[in-house]
Order: sequence, then structure tokens, then C-alpha cells
Amino acid sequence: MATGFGGEVATYYARHRRGYPPEAVDALAAVFGLGPDDTVVDLGCGTGQLSIPLADRVGAVVGMDPEPDMLAIARRAALDRGTANATWMLGSDGDVPALSRLLGEGSVGALTVAVAIHFMDRDALFEAARPLLRSGGGIAVVTNGEPLWMQDTEWSIALRGCLERMVGHPVTGRCQTDEDGRRRNREALVGAGYRYEETSVRYDAPLTVDDMVGGVFSAMSAERLPTLHQRAEFAADVRDALGGVDVVTERVTVRLQCGILGS
Repeated sequence: MATGFGGEVATYYARHRRGYPPEAVDALAAVFGLGPDDTVVDLGCGTGQLSIPLADRVGAVVGMDPEPDMLAIARRAALDRGTANATWMLGSDGDVPALSRLLGEGSVGALTVAVAIHFMDRDALFEAARPLLRSGGGIAVVTNGEPLWMQDTEWSIALRGCLERMVGHPVTGRCQTDEDGRRRNREALVGAGYRYEETSVRYDAPLTVDDMVGGVFSAMSAERLPTLHQRAEFAADVRDALGGVDVVTERVTVRLQCGILGS
């Protein structure tokens, strides 16, 4: 799993990435029958957008990420919220086999991967996770809408144009949130012997220009982050492209692709 999302990028991620609505967390808990006796591992946890609300539904959450700055922010956010049952661990998908030895086989109710599967080796991960999971538990690959610059709306098209002017080339990356990415997840889960289920939660939410701009920078590795002057120019370009509009409505679909370990 790639690193490089530390420093200012981690701060952008914490400030400007959407969290998850309670309905999505409830749906996740329902699929795996999660409860107070369960531990959940949130792999690629970032700054805790999914880990922290999951902690309200289960006995313990282990947030795991290869970027120390992400984990530091997640830990601070959990403490500020009064979440006492979350633990933060430096590591990546390649460290999952060691978790079975550390936590014990069959000890985990669910392993979640939220907006990070495109950095991981699906086939190896899904196979390696099996010993870790209890019967009826499983893996959930979660996406929280499409990238802000790849949506079929006027504001997203305008944002993409500004982004392409800043980076100097066409932007097409969807972070595998599209149908092809979902197909890869589905085939890999089924191939690893899981029973497949998919569900989704849709909601509308306000999106400010500040969150658009910060969301773009949160998706860049630290070495690709523009200078402060370039960032200010980009923000001004976005505001101009939107004609002075400061808030738009984003239609978000949270998709939960679940692989359930048979009893």
C-alpha cells in the first residue's frame, strides 16, 4: 500500500473529506452482525472517518494505516470525541497476516477498506484476511461517492477543468470507484471464497468550495502538492468557474461491497 499522504495532505484529508452517514455504518454492522463483542480492523483508515463511528457499534476498532500523520490525526480526533475503544496501528495490507498471529485466528468481526482498495493487492489481501475473521464476519470494501472532479454535474465539470489547468494534463482517475473497480472487488471476493453482498446508501449534502479545493489536495501525495501560491490560484480559479457560487449540493452514494465468510 502506498504512502506519501502525510503532512499537509493528511490535514486536508481530515478537514475536507466526508464522513459516513449513520445509515451506512448501520448497514455495515447489519451485514456482519457486528456487536459489542466484536473487533473491527479498518485497513487504510486515514484520519478515522469510518473507524471512529464504527467504534460506537462494536467492542473495539483497530485503525491501521501506513502514514503516521494520518494515524496521529485519527487518534487525536478519537480522543476529542471521547472514543476510548479505538487503537491505531502503523501498517498496510501486507501486514494483515501478522494480525492473525497478534489478535488470534477468528478474532475479528469485519475488516473494512474505505476509499483505499486501489492502493492494495486485492487478491492477496482477501485471502490473507480469512484466518483473521470469525464465521459470519467478512470484508467490506467501501466507497464514499465518486471523486469530486469526476461527477456528472456542472460544478464537477467546472472543477475538473480547473484541476486540469493546474496540473497541465487531462484528469481521468476515479480511484476505482467506477463499475470496473467494483467488478474487480466483486470478482476478487468471490474468488477468495466469500459470499458476496452489495448494498448502498444515498444522500444529498452541501459541498462548499473550500471543501472542493481541500478535497482535491487531500488526494495528492505530499510531493505533488502545489505551492501555496499555486493552491491560492487554483481556489480562485474554481470560484471564478462557479460564478461566485460558494455552496453546491453533492449527491453521494456510499457503496458497501461485502464478502461474508461462510458458517
